[in-house]
Amino acid sequence: MKKFILQATATILIVFALVIYWKYSFTYSEGYRAGLLQKISYKGNIFKTYEGEMILSSIQSSANVALASEKFFFSVTDKEVAMQLEKLQGQSVILHYREKNGTLPWKGESTYFVDSLKVNNSPQHDGNH
Repeated sequence: MKKFILQATATILIVFALVIYWKYSFTYSEGYRAGLLQKISYKGNIFKTYEGEMILSSIQSSANVALASEKFFFSVTDKEVAMQLEKLQGQSVILHYREKNGTLPWKGESTYFVDSLKVNNSPQHDGNH
């Protein structure tokens, strides 16, 4: 009976560890998003995290104003990347992100985690870059 209880406990712990890994560490998808960096802030009541907002535009007017757009909300865990983003607010950027299946309060509010960026120098771009 002791052997069965030990095996059952070990199996439950392994399954629990795999679920935690899949939910919070496994990268579900990764890619790039291009758009206008609207906001980056350091916020939270208990756990302070860097949170950002970017406008992804699919149609531009002749005045370079987005006509059809959606917002891309993301979190940043690297302070150096967050500081770079703070300097680029209001500019067109290309962000590399990793999407997780879930998030923990001390990591960020979004399941999208930005880990690098570059300035988008092209005047016209699509939001799905």
